Amino acid sequence: MGPSSKARRGLPSRAEGDGLGIPHAIEKAGYGAVWRGEKSWNGVAILARGCEPIVTHTSLPGNPSDKQSRYIEAAVNGVLVGNLYAPNGNPQPGPKFKYKLAWLERLIEHAAELYALDAPVVLAGDYNFVPTDADIYPTKSYKDNALVQPQPRALFARLLDQGWIDAIRTLHPDAKMYTFWDYMRNRWQRDAGLRLDHLLLNGIAANRLVKSGVDRDVRITLRHGSRCAVNRAGRANRLEEYRKPHCPQRRPNGDHY
Repeated sequence: MGPSSKARRGLPSRAEGDGLGIPHAIEKAGYGAVWRGEKSWNGVAILARGCEPIVTHTSLPGNPSDKQSRYIEAAVNGVLVGNLYAPNGNPQPGPKFKYKLAWLERLIEHAAELYALDAPVVLAGDYNFVPTDADIYPTKSYKDNALVQPQPRALFARLLDQGWIDAIRTLHPDAKMYTFWDYMRNRWQRDAGLRLDHLLLNGIAANRLVKSGVDRDVRITLRHGSRCAVNRAGRANRLEEYRKPHCPQRRPNGDHY
């Protein structure tokens, strides 16, 4: 399971409306797609090669009044995939950071139900926080940023305590691996990045894990003029090579600070 760079560029994370019709380019490339977007900033999607995702949720349960397009969930050839785009939370402290923490609490509650399912489950996407100091380049410039605060880190630890496996750190416990590089101050060239995107697997999915990594080459091929394009290209977690045949999930995700 992993991202297709062409598919990710073909379906912007800020697409308006819900994925009731598949854009011709995606369909022609052999993908089924579902997504939820909004006119302003946010959007999430699941692309499946050679089959149609079966939607189970188009929003994160727990707050019916929350209309932001930050979560979609679908079954893809026997694998349940939750694709998420967590709130950024800046500036902090403040209402945006409070919303971020409340959203992550809802994610933890829903994740507990997903983990208990008798099926492989993947929670993939832009979690919008750095789990540990090992997941960010040496810097003090982010010390007040919502991405590195102890509260979301503690919530991530609670998520892992449910039994979820971090696909990157399971196979690369000590490697310097990032999924986001700001386009300013030569951070890409200096490999001054952050690991904000994560693939979490329940026990059944973890038993199939063979390989994980970050598709850095996708970031190289795109122009740097757009902050959105950099972020979509710069965040490319890859989970691949299940031991059983599968229909892979593809994730387009961008970020907006």
